[in-house]
Amino acid sequence: MTLTKQDFSGGLPPPSELGIAGMDSGRGKEKAVLESLAGGDPFGSVEPVKNPTGRLIMHSMAMLGREFCYAVEAAFVTPVLLSVGLPKSLYSLVWLISPILGFVLQPVVGSASDRCTSGWGKRRPYILALGIMMLLGMALYLNGDMVISALIPERGKQRTWAIVITMLGVVLFDFAADFIDGPIKAYLFDVCSHQDKEKGLHYHALLTGLGGALGYLTGAMDWGHSVLGRFLGSEFQVMFVIAALVFLICLTVHLCSIPEAPLRDDSTETKLLLKEDGPSQYGSIESVNNGYLKPGYVQTRMTMKCLLKALLSMPSHYRCLCISHLIGWTAFLSNMLFFTDFMGQIVYHGNPYAPHNSTAYLTYERGVEIGCWGMCINAISSSLYSYLQKALLPYIGLKGLYFIGYLLFGIGTGFIGLFPKVYSTLALCSLFGVMSSTLYTVPFNLIAEYHREEEVSLIRIKKEQAIGRGKGIDCAALTCMVQLAQIIVGVGLGFLVSAAGSVIVVVICASAVALTGCCFVAFFVRYVD
Repeated sequence: MTLTKQDFSGGLPPPSELGIAGMDSGRGKEKAVLESLAGGDPFGSVEPVKNPTGRLIMHSMAMLGREFCYAVEAAFVTPVLLSVGLPKSLYSLVWLISPILGFVLQPVVGSASDRCTSGWGKRRPYILALGIMMLLGMALYLNGDMVISALIPERGKQRTWAIVITMLGVVLFDFAADFIDGPIKAYLFDVCSHQDKEKGLHYHALLTGLGGALGYLTGAMDWGHSVLGRFLGSEFQVMFVIAALVFLICLTVHLCSIPEAPLRDDSTETKLLLKEDGPSQYGSIESVNNGYLKPGYVQTRMTMKCLLKALLSMPSHYRCLCISHLIGWTAFLSNMLFFTDFMGQIVYHGNPYAPHNSTAYLTYERGVEIGCWGMCINAISSSLYSYLQKALLPYIGLKGLYFIGYLLFGIGTGFIGLFPKVYSTLALCSLFGVMSSTLYTVPFNLIAEYHREEEVSLIRIKKEQAIGRGKGIDCAALTCMVQLAQIIVGVGLGFLVSAAGSVIVVVICASAVALTGCCFVAFFVRYVD
């Protein structure tokens, strides 16, 4: 953990007063100041000031806005893609481009944010840029067809360009919405004390569930025949206006929630609380050199070679946490991405390939609609369980919360596969929310625990093994497991469904993977005492 001269609000004497002739006495004064700030130990960790609950809720508003937009995408992307005439052969391409880009680039963005020297802070510039990209992507996939129709008069070109613009919008939105989670979590870790980090993560999960529920409920309304629908042209345009307003308000509140201290790279003015006395070791705290930030450290460019070196050299407990996160998201996405189709085909016995005016197809559509209500139940239960987690944590700890989340999800999806009935399936959707809340909170709580342990132990990064590694790249390495899970699910489950000839294999696989994850989080993930 590093503190700059600015963080001490002028508490350290300027370099001009620490002349060479009086260097020894100057160092003595500096040590006295550091000791007073660190509670008598110049090498002790310094916790950020405790933040009011209102500030933590404001910080969590970004998650509400992001999840609201995600719900809108889940409800409207498939109808939009069908309406512009996207060939079936391109469906998998649309859903795979974004996670592949995210898996490759997200750690790079996380590392770059660790080194951002903007006066506004390290994380907020990236959050703002990614938020703008989310809005642009949403504008393209919800309004692209209308804009192309107005700009291009030729019917043949209209269809081609509408497909291109819509695909570009979906990829851009998914890319930015997936990326933004890492800087938001790193922002929380940077500006909060350890207790506030735990509270903040619970508020993140609470408002994530609330945002998803509001998004699904808003999408379920018939906006096409409303006054807004007639004024704006279609329900797609209405949803864009609503989602854009909600996200802009939430993003603005988030960016104004907790100030960030800017990172400085000034070898003459930047003083560090901690001094490197011996061989440095791997850790998540920025590298130091004789009490000064290493010259050129901030400006160091994160190359792919350096990135891979940093990721491969991560401690085994970080690697195990990433693997458990990958297992959890693979199980969760296996079920959620195919859930509405499962409801239409298996629970309601409909046929998506039947003629659109047939009873079989209409039955399938009814099942998809009920599946959307199941997704809403999942979002609401996720929000409620995130609040319940705070009460359970003192009794069962992070290990208990992690294990229970995977166990209940595995049992719930298993029962849905064995007994695919309407009401039992909807009731078991509440267990999906337990898994969702677990994935959004417990792994990041563990990351915060690991960081705290390193700060207390004064662990450093080995100069000969890795470049400076910060909280941004640790959060990014964890969240890029979500993209890898999307790639695995997108590529693998299609083959399994084709081989089995039934969508029921999806929930069976989800259950098996989640129960495997139970064993992994119980025996391989390390928990800090």
